[in-house]
Amino acid sequence: MKLKEKTRENVAGYLFIFPNLLGFGFFILFPLLFSMILVFTDWNYLQGLKGLVFVGLDNIERLIHDKNVFLSLKHNVVFSVITVSVAIAIGLALAAILNNYVYLKTWIRTLIFLPYMSSLVAISVVWRVLFNSSEGPINALLRVAGISDPPGWLASPDYALMAIMIMTIWTYVGYAMILYMAGLQGISRELYEAASIDGASPFNQFTAITIQMLKPTTFLIAITLINSSLQVFAAVQVMTNGGPLQSTMVMSLYIYSQAFELNQMSYSATVSWLLFLVIFLVTLVQWRTQKKWQDQY
Repeated sequence: MKLKEKTRENVAGYLFIFPNLLGFGFFILFPLLFSMILVFTDWNYLQGLKGLVFVGLDNIERLIHDKNVFLSLKHNVVFSVITVSVAIAIGLALAAILNNYVYLKTWIRTLIFLPYMSSLVAISVVWRVLFNSSEGPINALLRVAGISDPPGWLASPDYALMAIMIMTIWTYVGYAMILYMAGLQGISRELYEAASIDGASPFNQFTAITIQMLKPTTFLIAITLINSSLQVFAAVQVMTNGGPLQSTMVMSLYIYSQAFELNQMSYSATVSWLLFLVIFLVTLVQWRTQKKWQDQY
């Protein structure tokens, strides 16, 4: 009887998780395995499975010699390093200020966090209008400030990626600020009081106590924002679609264009695996760094 009851309980448990397993297998595991197969084939998806042709390592060889892939990867790295670093710095500064000195902090915090919760496509459309080189409000303000020849922003290869970075930082800052404010609540006031008694200045308290105690929070923010920025797609597609002159082409957009604009599904899968390896290596390095931080902490 006990064996039957145990078997019945196991069957009931498997039935409960079956819908989740089915979704995981259909939407994650199968596409993952199929994309791995595509790396070694040339597939015309309009012909179905009949269009699969084995080509060996041709896609990998093409990847190695494709300058556009490494240009896109370079843009991804520059985009991630700058946006995440600046967003973390501004988010920490805002969290420290709001936590100590500002009234109506709940309302201000909500306003700053709101862009992160809003539709990225809608935000990108609004910022595309703001960055309009001839009639945009940003350039209008710059002209009023005395700059007669403001940047072309999204129309300029020199400023287009910077414009998207500014918009992305604006959305990331709220996320960093909220997590830092939560982390600040866990720091004992006694540490600051003891440091003040020892003669530490507010700046020294901030660097020696606040920043050090917020290392786990910084790690969490960094790993999530870096992974998100390496996969940036919607903002670039809406604001510039990779232009002008491929100055804003990033990996995700390049993968999309190869698959659905040029009908190069197999090569697109190959590039996507390169992006996966980059994200995996970055995450691995971050976890290694976290262990060192924990040892020091």
